[in-house]
Amino acid sequence: MEQVLKPEETGLLVVDMQNAFCHEKGSFGASMQLDISALQGAIPGCKSLISLARKYNIPVTFTRYIYEPDYSDGGILARDLMPGIMEARSLIKDTWDIEILDELNPQMSDNIVDKNRPSCYYNTTLASWLNDNDIKNVIVCGVTTSICVETTARDLSQEDYRVFIVKDAVGELEQDRH
Repeated sequence: MEQVLKPEETGLLVVDMQNAFCHEKGSFGASMQLDISALQGAIPGCKSLISLARKYNIPVTFTRYIYEPDYSDGGILARDLMPGIMEARSLIKDTWDIEILDELNPQMSDNIVDKNRPSCYYNTTLASWLNDNDIKNVIVCGVTTSICVETTARDLSQEDYRVFIVKDAVGELEQDRH
């Protein structure tokens, strides 16, 4: 049986399309000197999805990966697995680094979910937004494919949401993990 997405039951989740990850002056590209070109490759697809969501009145949520200035909320990811995040002073709340890319043009009507773990669902306000908007289908785009996008998709599916990851609207630092 073919499934049809009903706009009134669908939400768009734009994962971590932040200056830190996707802007050449952001901490991942400039300070940590990572090749962010594959992450930047997700921008056109995200822009297209956001445009379509607005056209069909589909609610949009942007997520932001954010840490306290002392990284007390960073856990093993910031402390042990990726200490370069702390060394680069990356993803600190209330800085330009954590803001959504200007070119994605977030609107006042859009929801923003802040998080300090890979999942956009775990210990955030995302569940409330999904429930408040009667969302059953979640279209996911953003970065990174193998960490935040995949973790979020798994968590949402465990909660019985229909999850759709748009291949040309996600990006990963290393293509073998994409």
